[in-house]
Amino acid sequence: MTHHDFSLCDTQLTAHADGALWLADHDTLVVSDLHLCKSERFARKGRALLPPFDTRDTLTRLDAVLDEVSPARVICLGDSFDDVEAIEHMPDAEKLWLARMQAGREWVWIAGNHDAGPVELGGEYVDEVTAGSLTFRHIAEREAQAEVSGHYHPKHSLSGPARACFVYDENRLIMPAFGTYTGGIPAVKSPIRDLFAARAFAVLTGPRALVVPLP
Repeated sequence: MTHHDFSLCDTQLTAHADGALWLADHDTLVVSDLHLCKSERFARKGRALLPPFDTRDTLTRLDAVLDEVSPARVICLGDSFDDVEAIEHMPDAEKLWLARMQAGREWVWIAGNHDAGPVELGGEYVDEVTAGSLTFRHIAEREAQAEVSGHYHPKHSLSGPARACFVYDENRLIMPAFGTYTGGIPAVKSPIRDLFAARAFAVLTGPRALVVPLP
C-alpha cells in the first residue's frame, strides 16, 4: 500500500509513503521540514561537506507528488529552508523550479525554527493555518487539540534501519521530515512519545506506507 487513509478530528487524511500528507476534501497537500540548501549551509558554515544534491532531490520528490495529486493549495510546515540565509545562496535554477511549482496554486510557508525570517519566493508566510478541523503549525503545543505539526523528524523501526514516519493518535499528528538530509528522533522516545496518548500509531514511509501501533 503506497498510502494510508485515516481520520483525525473528523478531517480525512491520506499519509503518502513519500512523507507527504493529502487532504482530498480540501484539495491541500502538506509537506514538512524540507530543509532546502542544507548541504550549502554546511559548506558556508565550515562544517562537514555533504554531497550538494539534497535540494534537487527534495524538489524532485516534491514535484512528483504535486504531479500526482495536483493540489490547489500547498502547506510547507516549517523549516522549509535550513537557515534564513539559504534563499540568498539558492541557485536561480532551483528558485525558478520552486516558482513553477507554485504557479496556479496557493502556497503557504509556515514559520519554522530554522527559517523564521521572510521568504522571497512568493506565497503566504504565516505562523499557522487551518484546514477542516485541523490547525497546522511547525512545533506541537502540548495542550493543543486537532493539531498537525512537524519539527521533530520522527523515525521508527520494526527491523533494520529506522524509517521516517508519521505519528498520530485521536488528537494530533506529527509529520515526517520530507527533506533529503534530515536526521530524526525515535518516535518511541521523549519528546515525541510524550505528546501522544497510549494508543497511537506510526505510519512508516518508504516503498510503501506501513502502519503499526506505537509502543
